[in-house]
Amino acid sequence: MRQCLLIIACMAALTCHAQQWHGRIADKQTHEALPGAVVSVLHKTKGCTANEQGRFELDIAAADSVQVSCMGYVTKQLPVATIQSAGIIYLEPLAANLNEVIVSSSRDKQLRTDAPIAISTITPQELAETKATTLDKVLNKVSGVYMVDLGNEQHTMAIRQPIGYKSLFLYLEDGIPIRTVGDFNHNALIEINMAALRNIEVIRGPASSLYGSEAVGGAVNFITQSPTLAPTAKVQAEMSNWGYKRTDFSASGTSGKWGAVVSGYYANQSNGYMDHSDFHKLGLSFKTVYQPNTTTRWTNAATIINYNTDQVGGLDSAHFYSKDYSNFQTFTYRDVKALRIRSTLDKDWNAMNSTSFTAFFRHSTIGQNPFYAIKSTSDPLKATGQINSDAFHSFGVIIQHKKKFDWKNAALIGGLSADYSPATYNAGFIKIDKNAAGYYTNYQTTDSVLTDYKVGLLNTAAYAQFEMSPIENMRLVAAVRYDRMDYDFVNHLTPSAYTGAPSEKNNFNAFTPKLGLTYNLGHNRGLYANYSRGFAPPNISDLYQGVKVPVLQQATYNNYEAGGWFGFSHDKGYVDLSVYQMKGTNEIVSVRQADGSYENRNTGATTHRGVEWNVKYTPLKSIYIRTSGTYALHNFDAYTENGKTYDDNRMNGAPKWITNSEITWKPAILRGFRLGGEWQHIGSYYMDPANTATYSGYDLFNLRAGYGYKGFECWINCMNVGDRLYATTAEKSAYGVTYRVGPRQTFNFGIAYTFTGKK
Repeated sequence: MRQCLLIIACMAALTCHAQQWHGRIADKQTHEALPGAVVSVLHKTKGCTANEQGRFELDIAAADSVQVSCMGYVTKQLPVATIQSAGIIYLEPLAANLNEVIVSSSRDKQLRTDAPIAISTITPQELAETKATTLDKVLNKVSGVYMVDLGNEQHTMAIRQPIGYKSLFLYLEDGIPIRTVGDFNHNALIEINMAALRNIEVIRGPASSLYGSEAVGGAVNFITQSPTLAPTAKVQAEMSNWGYKRTDFSASGTSGKWGAVVSGYYANQSNGYMDHSDFHKLGLSFKTVYQPNTTTRWTNAATIINYNTDQVGGLDSAHFYSKDYSNFQTFTYRDVKALRIRSTLDKDWNAMNSTSFTAFFRHSTIGQNPFYAIKSTSDPLKATGQINSDAFHSFGVIIQHKKKFDWKNAALIGGLSADYSPATYNAGFIKIDKNAAGYYTNYQTTDSVLTDYKVGLLNTAAYAQFEMSPIENMRLVAAVRYDRMDYDFVNHLTPSAYTGAPSEKNNFNAFTPKLGLTYNLGHNRGLYANYSRGFAPPNISDLYQGVKVPVLQQATYNNYEAGGWFGFSHDKGYVDLSVYQMKGTNEIVSVRQADGSYENRNTGATTHRGVEWNVKYTPLKSIYIRTSGTYALHNFDAYTENGKTYDDNRMNGAPKWITNSEITWKPAILRGFRLGGEWQHIGSYYMDPANTATYSGYDLFNLRAGYGYKGFECWINCMNVGDRLYATTAEKSAYGVTYRVGPRQTFNFGIAYTFTGKK
């Protein structure tokens, strides 16, 4: 009997003895690893942190329970036995997250509250629930941002700037510019694969101290998905009442040290509310991640885009207000082919030193018969235009090292970059027929060559950023970057006012500093302030095309801003606020000529000042409220156009008020269901620099509903609920008044299925 009792006691002791439990922690939305997540034993001091692969190991007794937490996620408590059976622990992101981790402000991971800039994040959850068919439907949720929908994923942008077509915004994919410096295209986001996106970070204001030229109004960083821990596959299909069809797919997983993800979509538009407005697009992305150990990560990624669209121009007042959606253009088009490849090696040498090396290749070709190049002639039944092609190849490297110091929690980031991008441009003259009603009916090609040149673009740069905590709760950041852009222009035609400038070499250089600080007030409250400088060199087409002598100058901007963040209601909500003033010199503006064509010119000086806000609040677990917006004034300080002076006038295309608000309901009694309403407001603005005509702006209301059960999901979105007539852009010039009509009431229906493996 005693022997039996002894055996039972020994077995009980062994059962209660601590064992090594291991598992992995991942984001519930993206299924990607959550490095830095903390696993702690309840009521004990024992715990550990997940590594870069989301993996953890902990010696605990089987009878214990653990708590799993990570900044920006809902804390989870569960029995130890659950870890072993589940394999992967998924944490749910907080709806109103103040202190999220960002990467765009310093080219390295840091907390939002350590960054003295105005930055906003479109989260994976927002991307998943918005079901956006175009990027403006998510980017316009960001305060101070107005992405203009020009149809079929074509667009332009306004961030701390008026609506325009200038190279004042930098578009990045995983921290690398989508297009080369000097060959800006306001439609560059056509080259984004929306199915590959994980989240989006938007910096408002100059970011040239880290990213170089064109990061003036702001920088938008599209961060792509990484491999999931468990095997995951998704397919979805959707359609609209206006002939839009789209199919998305993705597959991802990790096996041992290797992980991979492939994603893409095909979209097709036909028979829309406006004639001659069809398009199709294919986007494909592939990424692999190899992690031989916890200190080394090798990432390779490739994206290919194939896009073709009919080009839709603007309508005059008579057609716009009578809701006549007949397109004046019947043959204009844009064709885009793009390829991007990158390879990045990240190495942590020790706790204080890390290095990143990236090599990249880009190729882009844009062929088009553009509506905006059509020019009137003395014959009312004739016009002229062009068929052109703009192409470049890029070969680039970025090397960055980060050094941490024990003194004052200091860190130094330094980097070098080089980007060589030979580019070509050619345009052929066409004759256009026009009928008595003003419609362009057909065209004839000719053997006349308008433009034929090549340019060797070389951008070299060095940058550094130093940060430290001089006193408790304060973080000081100082950064500087030097850029040099060399243009080797070769004109294959005889130079003239039509064929362009003579062959020559030009260079632009800029020294762009930034100084900022943050101060933590405690209780999720803090303040920040910064000074930064931005610059934008002229595009090669603006600099050399159609001029005898290049005249455009480099634009520079000095920006001063302050702001803060404030959690409230026991951290159920937060407010993000910023106030700024930006002074521009030689700012480049787009001017429409009397013949209907566009030309970019330098202004003397401009001033941009405004207030931006973003508020998120979850008063109940089932209710989420968000409102964001800006109130801004954009003025000409010194500007002369065609002999007329517009000093102290308001800049055209610059609404004072831009707001976007939404409320989402997720009832507890019907798990998986969501219903959301959104209000977009664009205030009135002047249509011309003389301030003689005003567009009243518009208000749009959108509704979204969806339901998910296990791996299945279905949704319906109603955009422009009241079928409001509105213009995404409105302008007055010597050519006349032109409105770009916004999308009519649109219903999108979709279904999706996601498979997720257990291990």
